[in-house]
Amino acid sequence: MRHRIVRDGVVAGILGATAVAVWFLGVDLIYAHAFATPEALGRGVLRLFGPPGTEGAMVFVVVYTIFHYAAFIAAGLLVSVIVHWAQTSPTVLAGAMMLFVAFEIGFYGLSSALSESPFLGALGWAQVATGNLIAALVMGTYMWRTHPELKSELDYALAGKE
Repeated sequence: MRHRIVRDGVVAGILGATAVAVWFLGVDLIYAHAFATPEALGRGVLRLFGPPGTEGAMVFVVVYTIFHYAAFIAAGLLVSVIVHWAQTSPTVLAGAMMLFVAFEIGFYGLSSALSESPFLGALGWAQVATGNLIAALVMGTYMWRTHPELKSELDYALAGKE
């Protein structure tokens, strides 16, 4: 069982991270600057550890890509634990849905606030929100298709039968 939880979480995380990466590559190509988004975000991640040095653009892209995939795999593992937990306690899905909505609202608020910063201002909150929505849909679709019992568990959870 643990192996399946980990596998589902890692696969969901990789799918979500790749979907967002492809989305931002497309956005960056429209603005004629490939990899501008991961470069800017990588700069921000490295800035947490001190002032920027002489790193090149590819270092920022690689650092952010590693961070990006690690974060999405962690999120995928959380989703996988919830999905597997719902097999024995379907009502956990109702709580998870409320938590997801609250997280999304907070995420969009944070993205909007960060869009006002001079460092990430070029990264529009609407683009971030769209990427986040794409990732949620891709990860959710993967879990939905690999766990057909989710429909009945979700129906049970939303009916408030416990």
